[in-house]
Amino acid sequence: MQALLERLFQIKAQGSTVKREVIAGFTTFLTMAYIIFVNPSMLSEAGMDYGAVFVATCLAAAIGCLVMGLWANYPVALAPGMGLNAFFTYSVVLGMGYAWQTALGAVFFSGILFFLLSALRIRSWIINSIPVTLRLAIAAGIGAFLALIGLKNANIIVANNATLVTLGDMGSLSVLLAGAGFFLIIGLVARGIQGAALISILLVTVAGFLLGDVQYNGIIAAPPSLAPTFMQMDIAAAFDVAMLSVIFAFLFVDLFDTSGTLMAVAQRAGIAKPDGSLPRLERALMADSTATVAGAALGTSTTTSYVESASGVASGGKTGLTAVVVGLLFVAAIFFAPLAAMVPAYATAGAIIYVSVLMLFTLRSVDWEDITEAAPVAVVLLMTPLTFSIADGIALGFISYVVVKALGGRIRELNWSVAVLAALFIAKFIWLG
Repeated sequence: MQALLERLFQIKAQGSTVKREVIAGFTTFLTMAYIIFVNPSMLSEAGMDYGAVFVATCLAAAIGCLVMGLWANYPVALAPGMGLNAFFTYSVVLGMGYAWQTALGAVFFSGILFFLLSALRIRSWIINSIPVTLRLAIAAGIGAFLALIGLKNANIIVANNATLVTLGDMGSLSVLLAGAGFFLIIGLVARGIQGAALISILLVTVAGFLLGDVQYNGIIAAPPSLAPTFMQMDIAAAFDVAMLSVIFAFLFVDLFDTSGTLMAVAQRAGIAKPDGSLPRLERALMADSTATVAGAALGTSTTTSYVESASGVASGGKTGLTAVVVGLLFVAAIFFAPLAAMVPAYATAGAIIYVSVLMLFTLRSVDWEDITEAAPVAVVLLMTPLTFSIADGIALGFISYVVVKALGGRIRELNWSVAVLAALFIAKFIWLG
């Protein structure tokens, strides 16, 4: 076994040990396991079967981790991405009125496109052609979007006919427990405790049970049926012209998120070469896109690389064995469906808001002294949550970036690809709404 692992992962050559890699895998899993509770809860609001999505979430994550570990040999774990699952449910299905099967078709196509871009090695050209400012803005906009969803799920903010939204009943059980869950996560993270989000979700669920708001359904059981979501994506409906912006949004966010995560984790793991380039990068990107395609077929939103993988790297993980361990743990998690089904929305709200805080960190890198850089960021940051759409936030960001650069006399800072995309987004708003 030792010889096989060495041949697959070159553990000694990377200066690691099997024990260290296994510990790193457990560490990474603990920091991202909250997704097995959050994702089914979110996608079930789109009309998808909770149990099937739970299994799809675990299996999509397992497939992504195993391909990333065995083929790319990166200590990077994957799972359905936060932000993209919210866009799937609240924007594409509930907002735009598409069936969840059509939304899965869009996810499937975005995964195919990502795979082709990676295989043809034109990913770098696309990323380099998009201004850094817009990339930062998109991440922050998704963070603000998640914050709105988390606050809504906890009933901290509620609908109001006069003001659109207002403060909810701050003395209600859901508000109190969601707030307690959020602050518990922050406290645990500040103390350097791994698995803070998972611990918070479980403790808030236990509190809800003790207070009579959660019904006990058991902990372990045979996995639910995957049939309600398996191979249910509607590929034909996803060909609709109006879906192009949706597919573009899924692709764009996954492309930037994955690239940034791989760079950050690889640098910390010592995988990156002296010039900053990453070995086997195309394999890692294709592993990510393969997981998205597989996830759509199983019945979940876009699967992507998780920055939480850095926690495993910090624990000593340097090879794909770390990712393989995470994948095997996700497989084991499918037997905990009864536990997942007990978790109320307010128990996951704190984790969603916490993730939004992490994504808002990108704002620190924005050049706020340059109004032509700051204004497009503000547009994306505000319009993504207020339109309840990542796609619209991205579109308005591109349009505003081109307009302010042109009016500010700095049109030379624009490249043709950004200008073309802005023109296409304008055309989309005019003719498709």
